[in-house]
Amino acid sequence: MNRVNEEIGEVLTIKTNIFVPQKIKVGFQNRENTYTKTLAYVTYYDVKGKVRKETSWENWRDKKIDPVDHENIPTSGFVLNKKVGDYVSDWNHRQAYVRVYDPRGFEFEITIENLLYILENANSIKGKGLEGEFIYGWDGKDLVLLPVESPDYKEISKYNNILHEKSYIKSKELIIGATYRTKDNREFVYMGRFEYWDTKWVSPEDVRQSSYTVNVNKGKQYIFAKKTINYRKKEDLYLLNIKSLGDRIIEVITEECTDDYAEMFDLLEKSSHYSPYDESKDEYIIYDKNRFIDKVKEKEGAWFYGTSVYIENHKDGMAEVKRENRESENYVIATKTRVPSRWGSGYETKENILYRGTLEEIWNKFQARYRNKYLTNGKLHENGDEN
Repeated sequence: MNRVNEEIGEVLTIKTNIFVPQKIKVGFQNRENTYTKTLAYVTYYDVKGKVRKETSWENWRDKKIDPVDHENIPTSGFVLNKKVGDYVSDWNHRQAYVRVYDPRGFEFEITIENLLYILENANSIKGKGLEGEFIYGWDGKDLVLLPVESPDYKEISKYNNILHEKSYIKSKELIIGATYRTKDNREFVYMGRFEYWDTKWVSPEDVRQSSYTVNVNKGKQYIFAKKTINYRKKEDLYLLNIKSLGDRIIEVITEECTDDYAEMFDLLEKSSHYSPYDESKDEYIIYDKNRFIDKVKEKEGAWFYGTSVYIENHKDGMAEVKRENRESENYVIATKTRVPSRWGSGYETKENILYRGTLEEIWNKFQARYRNKYLTNGKLHENGDEN
């Protein structure tokens, strides 16, 4: 959720997947520059009763001072103390923090971002401290002091109630097309249980050969999805694949099938995670001459980038078309070969110029083409003309 702080012109945000534990654990160090003469490191117990960040907490605290546990309930009486950090010593930079006094008798540190959020949602009165009740939360590894009266707290509280109830969704309860909430408070549509495909890189021992990918079947998994826009600015799916649900899905938001399930499933069928890429289905299509010329000129831009094309109907038949130099009107088409490095291990790339001439001459001589890639199910996976 975003809101604008008009005085500083910034948008202040806070996530609604902040975890609010039921119990916190506090360790201490002696510090003369604090009001209480001790500084606290506050951590928490997770839903399984395990102390989080326990190793760093134990390493930080003074073992001569007994730690304490507190119920994490809305509490009033917090007081802003002073800013610390924001300096450079040798190569180390100490991030800026603000110290806060907890009415239970200790001081701890919060980030400047947390301070701004607090001041947007609560008043700080000189001599009295912060008005209202506050509760501890964690955004990943970072402690966040939350004003109970903030507009986000209601949603954060609802989310945490679900976490603490541990009433996780079981696989037999899943409904195709229904919308679910994950443990990290994201919403996904359940698409079904399918074989999930991935890829892995293989590096040949022969350095003259390029690395390549092979398909890997990860077995049947529960597939959840939500719509997104990919780097080509086209509608796509963001997938969440889960082999065993465990505590990953915490709530059904709506059991009704989403209106665009059919459209989402069509996008899923075009994903290589649903159906793997099949090289045997590759299609090499000769560019229209005008399209080829326009594409090369569009792509080179101010930095004179080259354009990759195919001059033979196989994956190794690739070449690059680029302007001969910044002053020239001519272009070159060249292939690249991996050869053992002159400097020992590894390899280097050797360029082999095949022809110099105009773009029209290059098109006529080499019949420049692009490569369309298809999935095993026959769906178009990658349109080479868009690369």
